[in-house]
Amino acid sequence: MTAVVTLPDDLLAPSYGTGSLAAVLPAVAGTLGVDVRTSTGLVSTECAPALGLPAGCDRVVVVLVDGLGLHNLAERGGHAPFLRSLLADGRSLLSSFPSTTAAALATLGTGTSPGRTGLLGYTQRNAATGGLITTISWSEQSDPYRPGPKLSAPVRQDPRDLQREPTVLETVAAAGVRVTAPGPAKFDGSGMTRAALRGPRYVPAESLADQVDAAVRALRDPGLVYLYHGTVDKVGHHDGPDSWQWGDALEAADAELRRLVRSVPRGTLVVVTADHGQVAADRYRQHDVATSPELARGVALLGGEPRATHVYVEDGADPRDVAGRWAGVLGDDALVVLRDEAVADGWLGPVAEHVLPAVGDVLVAARGAATVVDSRLHPSGAREMPGVHGSLTPAEMVVPLLVAQA
Repeated sequence: MTAVVTLPDDLLAPSYGTGSLAAVLPAVAGTLGVDVRTSTGLVSTECAPALGLPAGCDRVVVVLVDGLGLHNLAERGGHAPFLRSLLADGRSLLSSFPSTTAAALATLGTGTSPGRTGLLGYTQRNAATGGLITTISWSEQSDPYRPGPKLSAPVRQDPRDLQREPTVLETVAAAGVRVTAPGPAKFDGSGMTRAALRGPRYVPAESLADQVDAAVRALRDPGLVYLYHGTVDKVGHHDGPDSWQWGDALEAADAELRRLVRSVPRGTLVVVTADHGQVAADRYRQHDVATSPELARGVALLGGEPRATHVYVEDGADPRDVAGRWAGVLGDDALVVLRDEAVADGWLGPVAEHVLPAVGDVLVAARGAATVVDSRLHPSGAREMPGVHGSLTPAEMVVPLLVAQA
């Protein structure tokens, strides 16, 4: 199929096949001997050999290190001697679009795509209410452009009404495999967990060290453990992926993952991947919709994040006119496409009918180190983050698949 939009050389076309993050859990199911077939065509018996996972394992740990793109790991590998030692035999995978946690975790969890899961970015429009959903916290601002503090309330919609795909973890558990997820107590039963990662027995464990200990205990018996680590991404947002603080966070994670492999029972397969990478933002290439009449005209609401924006146009406005103005203002700082173009080119994978209204009428993928913000929506802390992600650059899209066997 011929692409509708020609991507510039610095951006990557999303994919949701066996070379993507979507294939990781189906592949793990395959190595455990569980048949998984996702609605986007991934099959566990095909994914496992495609990703080089051995057959016949009865104990597996999947570790998701938030924000650890392959480019970030390669550039800062001196802080991660253990993970660096796995790079030679590792593989690279493509994340989702947007390359952000909510979209990528749902893609990982279901083995499908954002167009099927309905989790389309950090924020997105609730087509039923017109409000702006923050997907990670599963909260909603009913009037996000209201002056003053941004007040939010829990989204009244059940996460499973939006994310209707079965998760791979619940399929594996239904097949009789013991599935455990150690993690911070605040994520137990959260909207994001119920949407994207339902199925495991959740074990509260706050620090990565506690989570490693819980994983080791769980694998005294055969089973699957899913372990999420968010500190590397958090530090990258706060201090930047080039900072010494980021290096320290990577060192700490690397040491605990080494300990994990040394502590689990012999033969346990440990799979390490990430949801996206990060780039350092250039504040001089930041575009503020609130202060640009050409960007603001015809726009009802903005969703997504500074590197991947959903532009929802006002009733009666022509998305083509809005897209044309945005492309003119942003120039080489972003690729601006219409929703129908992005859908036709598979940016979101196959898009379910109930998901389509939540997709922006215009989608904006930042290039270089540029960002797009709206100071009416985004507090100063969000606008000033030195580490960002979400777009289609290799640094954001390419994630590692590293495998070790105890």
